[in-house]
Amino acid sequence: MNDSAWATIAELNRWLTRDSELPEQTQKILQILKISEEAGEVAEAVIGATGQNPRKGFSHSWEDVEKELCDVIITSMVALTQLNSEAGELFAEHLQRVRERALGLS
Repeated sequence: MNDSAWATIAELNRWLTRDSELPEQTQKILQILKISEEAGEVAEAVIGATGQNPRKGFSHSWEDVEKELCDVIITSMVALTQLNSEAGELFAEHLQRVRERALGLS
Protein backbone atom coordinates (compact mmCIF):
# COMPACT_ATOMS: atom_id res chain seq x y z
CA MET A 1 0.00 0.00 0.00
CA ASN A 2 1.58 3.27 -1.01
CA ASP A 3 1.68 6.52 0.93
CA SER A 4 -0.81 8.26 -1.35
CA ALA A 5 -3.41 5.58 -0.60
CA TRP A 6 -2.92 6.11 3.13
CA ALA A 7 -3.09 9.90 2.63
CA THR A 8 -6.46 9.44 0.91
CA ILE A 9 -7.61 7.21 3.78
CA ALA A 10 -6.58 9.91 6.26
CA GLU A 11 -8.65 12.44 4.29
CA LEU A 12 -11.65 10.10 4.29
CA ASN A 13 -11.27 9.54 8.02
CA ARG A 14 -11.21 13.30 8.67
CA TRP A 15 -14.30 13.72 6.49
CA LEU A 16 -16.16 10.91 8.27
CA THR A 17 -15.36 12.16 11.77
CA ARG A 18 -15.32 15.94 11.24
CA ASP A 19 -18.94 16.71 12.12
CA SER A 20 -19.67 13.71 14.30
CA GLU A 21 -21.08 14.42 17.72
CA LEU A 22 -20.43 10.85 18.85
CA PRO A 23 -17.68 10.11 21.36
CA GLU A 24 -14.42 9.05 19.70
CA GLN A 25 -14.67 5.53 21.14
CA THR A 26 -18.15 5.10 19.66
CA GLN A 27 -16.94 6.33 16.27
CA LYS A 28 -14.18 3.70 16.34
CA ILE A 29 -16.58 0.90 17.29
CA LEU A 30 -19.07 1.87 14.58
CA GLN A 31 -16.31 2.06 11.96
CA ILE A 32 -15.16 -1.44 12.89
CA LEU A 33 -18.76 -2.70 12.67
CA LYS A 34 -19.02 -1.07 9.23
CA ILE A 35 -16.50 -3.67 8.00
CA SER A 36 -19.09 -6.40 8.64
CA GLU A 37 -21.72 -4.46 6.74
CA GLU A 38 -19.40 -4.12 3.75
CA ALA A 39 -18.46 -7.82 3.93
CA GLY A 40 -22.17 -8.63 3.78
CA GLU A 41 -22.39 -6.62 0.59
CA VAL A 42 -19.55 -8.74 -0.84
CA ALA A 43 -21.52 -11.88 0.03
CA GLU A 44 -24.65 -10.45 -1.59
CA ALA A 45 -22.69 -9.63 -4.75
CA VAL A 46 -21.16 -13.14 -4.91
CA ILE A 47 -24.60 -14.71 -4.51
CA GLY A 48 -25.88 -12.42 -7.25
CA ALA A 49 -22.91 -13.09 -9.54
CA THR A 50 -23.45 -16.84 -9.25
CA GLY A 51 -27.24 -16.64 -9.53
CA GLN A 52 -27.78 -18.44 -6.23
CA ASN A 53 -30.84 -16.46 -5.17
CA PRO A 54 -33.79 -17.99 -7.06
CA ARG A 55 -35.86 -14.87 -6.54
CA LYS A 56 -33.22 -12.47 -7.96
CA GLY A 57 -31.22 -14.69 -10.33
CA PHE A 58 -28.03 -13.18 -11.74
CA SER A 59 -28.33 -9.76 -10.11
CA HIS A 60 -24.63 -8.86 -9.86
CA SER A 61 -21.44 -9.19 -11.86
CA TRP A 62 -17.96 -10.18 -10.78
CA GLU A 63 -17.06 -6.53 -11.30
CA ASP A 64 -19.62 -5.74 -8.58
CA VAL A 65 -17.82 -8.23 -6.32
CA GLU A 66 -14.50 -6.50 -7.01
CA LYS A 67 -15.98 -3.09 -6.12
CA GLU A 68 -17.49 -4.44 -2.90
CA LEU A 69 -14.15 -6.01 -1.94
CA CYS A 70 -12.52 -2.61 -2.47
CA ASP A 71 -15.13 -1.10 -0.13
CA VAL A 72 -14.17 -3.67 2.53
CA ILE A 73 -10.51 -2.74 2.16
CA ILE A 74 -11.18 1.00 2.33
CA THR A 75 -13.48 0.62 5.33
CA SER A 76 -10.88 -1.51 7.11
CA MET A 77 -8.14 1.01 6.38
CA VAL A 78 -10.26 3.81 7.82
CA ALA A 79 -10.96 1.72 10.93
CA LEU A 80 -7.25 0.99 11.37
CA THR A 81 -6.49 4.70 10.97
CA GLN A 82 -8.99 5.52 13.71
CA LEU A 83 -7.25 3.06 16.03
CA ASN A 84 -3.66 3.97 15.18
CA SER A 85 -2.39 7.21 13.66
CA GLU A 86 0.53 5.25 12.17
CA ALA A 87 -1.79 2.82 10.38
CA GLY A 88 0.22 2.73 7.15
CA GLU A 89 3.41 1.79 8.93
CA LEU A 90 1.61 -0.71 11.14
CA PHE A 91 0.03 -2.36 8.11
CA ALA A 92 3.33 -2.52 6.20
CA GLU A 93 5.05 -4.19 9.16
CA HIS A 94 2.20 -6.65 9.63
CA LEU A 95 2.11 -7.49 5.93
CA GLN A 96 5.86 -8.16 6.02
CA ARG A 97 5.41 -10.55 8.98
CA VAL A 98 2.60 -12.37 7.17
CA ARG A 99 4.74 -12.56 4.04
CA GLU A 100 7.65 -14.05 5.97
CA ARG A 101 5.43 -16.53 7.79
CA ALA A 102 3.47 -17.61 4.73
CA LEU A 103 6.21 -17.57 2.11
CA GLY A 104 9.23 -18.24 4.28
CA LEU A 105 10.85 -15.04 3.03
CA SER A 106 12.67 -12.35 4.91
